[in-house]
Amino acid sequence: MIGQNIKLLRKKANKSQEELAQALKLTRSSYSGYENGVAEPNFTTLNSISKLYGLLLDDLVNKDFSKFTEQEWKVVSGGIHTDVRGGKLRVLTTVVDANNEEMIEMIPLAARAGYVSGYADPDYIKVLPTFSLPFLSKNKKYRSFPIEGDSMPPVSPGSFVTGEFIQNWEIIKSGTPCIVVTNNDGIVFKVVNNFLEQHRSFQLCSTNPLYQPYMVHANDILEMWKFVNYISKDLPDVDIKQNDLINSLKSLQQEVNVIKNIVSK
Repeated sequence: MIGQNIKLLRKKANKSQEELAQALKLTRSSYSGYENGVAEPNFTTLNSISKLYGLLLDDLVNKDFSKFTEQEWKVVSGGIHTDVRGGKLRVLTTVVDANNEEMIEMIPLAARAGYVSGYADPDYIKVLPTFSLPFLSKNKKYRSFPIEGDSMPPVSPGSFVTGEFIQNWEIIKSGTPCIVVTNNDGIVFKVVNNFLEQHRSFQLCSTNPLYQPYMVHANDILEMWKFVNYISKDLPDVDIKQNDLINSLKSLQQEVNVIKNIVSK
């Protein structure tokens, strides 16, 4: 199956055996032997082939590419290693209460930096503070993350944003606020635009226009959490229009006059 797989990959890439042999630093006869099943490539060669095509080594060895649908080939050609559809259950460690109800874990600011390496570690998760919000669905998983910086007003620095765990990233609609956990940037809270089909990536945007949007490839994303609510010690600024303020004052004056008349009688 490996030989058939690498042959299909080569043809999809429109490359010759000679070109692939050179890219892998092999002789043409050695590479041809792998494709024809005369010889088996060693681990180093398999690893080089998987990196060359942007594939997981496990997929190269265990999947039958001849049975792939056109959509699956698009994923392969796009180099997506991550299971964006969530067909394979993502590793998600949770904390439950005495009634076996899932709690909302809160990531303290001090523990924020360690989340990328500890998000699937039970020892990391079980020591986090937890709370519950009775108005949220018991059939979904939630987690609360600390927010730094001023890129997402009205959510202020020091707030905690609660998100709903997203298993299938393909269903994320453009314009959805999400907590995105990435290998490179850790925890970020952004408005997400879905470009999986076109670029195998998501565009992350801030509500603060001073911050430029940027693209993150699906392979760099560890978790996605859809915004549900946030907890803040700061009261958001409210922009009251002058006419609305004047009308409110007039209404208040009228109510005061009514009260005065009642009292005078």
